[in-house]
Amino acid sequence: MAVSKSTLSIVFIVLGGLAVLFGTVLVFVGPIIIDDQIVKNVEINPNNGLSYTMWKDIPVPFFMSVYFFHIVNPDEILKGEKPTVVQRGPYVYRENRWKDNITFHDNHTVSYKEFRQYFFEESMSVGDESDVVTIPNILVLGASVMMENMPFPVRLLLSTTFKTFNEGPFLTKPVGELMWGYDSKLVDFLNKYLPGMLPTSGKFGLFAEFNNSNTGQFTVFTGQDDIRKVHMVDSWNGLKSVDYWRSEECNMINGTAGQMWPPFMTKESTMPFYSPDACRSMELVYQRPGVSRGVPVYHFVAPKTLFANGADYPPNEGFCPCRQSGLLNVSTCRHNSPVFISHPHFFEADPVLLDTVNGLSPNEDEHGLFIDIHPVRKPALIQYVFKLKLAVIVFSVPWESNSLVPTVVH
Repeated sequence: MAVSKSTLSIVFIVLGGLAVLFGTVLVFVGPIIIDDQIVKNVEINPNNGLSYTMWKDIPVPFFMSVYFFHIVNPDEILKGEKPTVVQRGPYVYRENRWKDNITFHDNHTVSYKEFRQYFFEESMSVGDESDVVTIPNILVLGASVMMENMPFPVRLLLSTTFKTFNEGPFLTKPVGELMWGYDSKLVDFLNKYLPGMLPTSGKFGLFAEFNNSNTGQFTVFTGQDDIRKVHMVDSWNGLKSVDYWRSEECNMINGTAGQMWPPFMTKESTMPFYSPDACRSMELVYQRPGVSRGVPVYHFVAPKTLFANGADYPPNEGFCPCRQSGLLNVSTCRHNSPVFISHPHFFEADPVLLDTVNGLSPNEDEHGLFIDIHPVRKPALIQYVFKLKLAVIVFSVPWESNSLVPTVVH
């Protein structure tokens, strides 16, 4: 039996009306459903299966790129000339991270320790770990500064020890040994006669203590009661604040552990995190929209005030004693050794710092601290677009009080 045109018209009108109604409902209800699913998948919950596994054993690779500033004129520096450096690298290391000792608590928090291992990636590197570079001798310079106020007999003993072991202000070694450790008679001597002075009793290297280590015990909120608090740090090593700095504000432990943040971020959001390696909390601010590998992201950067000194930015007075803006004195959490942190190449630092060293050329794209993050998606995508430029380690040169020599940037 044939269907009349009028009947077909009515059918299509009804179907069209239903489609419009469904679309209208979807416009209003759809975002609610999506947000609800995001909340359920973002919270730290063993019942979440895939998302919990990805939080526990991070499947996205991290890469640490290490650059050394090779000193080309060590003899001339001792005669009072300005240091000249050449950047070597990157030496790229794949970083595996996983969480262990996971314990859930009744107040919607979870404690864990995150461990890390490093593996050299030759195919991604410009150079090999056998490359030889010259850098300041951290042991000699650090020990010299730390012993400045010791009695004369102790300082004389240390000076004699340097000469006996043929230790000078500069050190020439392969990259691999500088990174992961080398045998040192000076280390053995100091550990025997001045125990506790050095943080290591074995080989001495810039990252000797990093491999197979953990960043301390973090206790973070699971987000099960409030998704806005997910990944936010409740305590670190049982502490609500640290005691490295001179003000309550500077000692606060704020933000996340630096890998994941709560969803639903806006341009008004900030990205606070606590860094055990820097011994302090930091905060990044929104700068502009962007695209990372086809994914729309928000581009967050470090404000210029991050490493400003107390004179230029009074809230940072608690991080002093300060030098020029652009340097963070971390000696109080580094066994009182003369160690400072800055952006690579003294980016956004006081211009006078650039005048102390030849061979530096700071620019935002290569040396700025930033993170690209999707504002709404689940943790897997946040990890995928996570990018972080870490800082340059700087050592003060004792024979010229106004001179700073950059040593290594990663």
